[in-house]
Parts: sequence; C-alpha cells; structure tokens
Amino acid sequence: MFTSIVEFFVKGGAFMYPIALVFAAGVAIAIERWVYLSLISTRNRQLWAQVVPLLQQGNFRGAVQLCHRSTTAIGRILNYGLTRLESARRRDDVEKAMEESLMEVMPRLERRTAYLSMFANLATLLGLLGTIIGLIQAFTAVSNANPADKADLLSASISVAMNTTAFGLMAAIPLLLVHALIQSKTTELVDSLEMASVKFLNTVVERRGESIA
Repeated sequence: MFTSIVEFFVKGGAFMYPIALVFAAGVAIAIERWVYLSLISTRNRQLWAQVVPLLQQGNFRGAVQLCHRSTTAIGRILNYGLTRLESARRRDDVEKAMEESLMEVMPRLERRTAYLSMFANLATLLGLLGTIIGLIQAFTAVSNANPADKADLLSASISVAMNTTAFGLMAAIPLLLVHALIQSKTTELVDSLEMASVKFLNTVVERRGESIA
C-alpha cells in the first residue's frame, strides 16, 4: 500500500508537491485552532464556575479581582462589565461595555480559520492546473509518437495527469470538513460568551436591584 501511494504521488508530477504543502499548512492550522478553542472553552467554564458564587453573594470586589487576574476570554468580558459597574447607572451601560469587549475577543477566536477554506480551494485549483498542464504535455508527446502507440501512450498520460486532480480533491475535502467543524466550535464558543454575559447582567440586577435597571 505504501508503495502504491508513493507511486501515485511520484506519477502526479511537480504539482503534487505544492498541493502537499498546502494540505500540511491546513492541517497545522486546524490542529492549532482546535487545541486553542478547546483550551479557551475549558478555561472559560472553570472561571465561570468560580465567578458565579461570588456574584450570587454580591461579592463584586472578589469577582473583579478574579477576572482581572484571568487571561481568558470570559474573564476579559466580565472584567469590562464589573469595572463599568462602579460608575454605571443603567443596565445598558454595562451591557455596551461587555459588547465592546466581546468585539475585541471575537477576532482572536476566529483568527486563521478562514485560511482552511482558502487552502481547500487552492488545493483543488492546483490539482486542476496540474491536470491541464499534464494533458497539454501528453497531447504534445502523442502528436510526435508512433501512430501504433498513440492510443496506449495517450491513455497512460491522461491517467497520470488526473493524479493531481485526485490528490487536490483528497486534500480539499478534509480541509473543508475541518473548517466547518472549527467554525461551528467557534460559533458555539461565542454563543456561550454571550449567554454568560446575559446571565451576569441578570445576576447583577438581582443583587443590586433598581440602582442598575
């Protein structure tokens, strides 16, 4: 099997190498994004579990200190809201501060994800380009060949030229699937941050009453 894979790769020609590089870059980004988002999600849940009891007790100073020390996404968002509580007279003031912080956090969560779809398209196009160039070379070679050998030579040349398209698709399809998964994970994480913000505001309003309604 390994020999067949190597033979398939070698017969595909020069365009197999850039496709392989594009695929490797996409895999590296996918792994980095998945690990990063998983860590962020875990740390957010851990911090939220620590902050909720403090908010329910009305210990806003302790919550501020806890969020200020945190480097998590939810820590930054809650820190904005808790800091704004000191001068806010309305719920909208705190909500706007937290929305501003969320807008700063989102680019970090979505960073490099778009490259996965770009690499998938690039792998497909490189595969098609390699096939077209291979076909041009095949027909050029066949035109100068012995008439008796033209059919066999053309068939073999086309088979080799199609390797790049096949490899391009084999690289593109997993990248597109991983892109969809990571995008879904990012959306889920953003939704959880928005939900935590709403729960935070509701808890603060309950504890402080009409002073921030």
